[in-house]
Amino acid sequence: MAALAWLLIPLVAAIGAGLWGGWANRNRKARGDGPELDGYARFREAMEKKSSSRT
Repeated sequence: MAALAWLLIPLVAAIGAGLWGGWANRNRKARGDGPELDGYARFREAMEKKSSSRT
């Protein structure tokens, strides 16, 4: 009976991992790349201003 209990532990862990994986990969509302691209544009502008003021 003790061996059966030790076999149930990985089984319960695998089921829990499967449930967590399904929850973590659920469909979410897509945010898009807007904020990231805006930040990159500001970064590029700042770098261009910095390099043009040196020369």
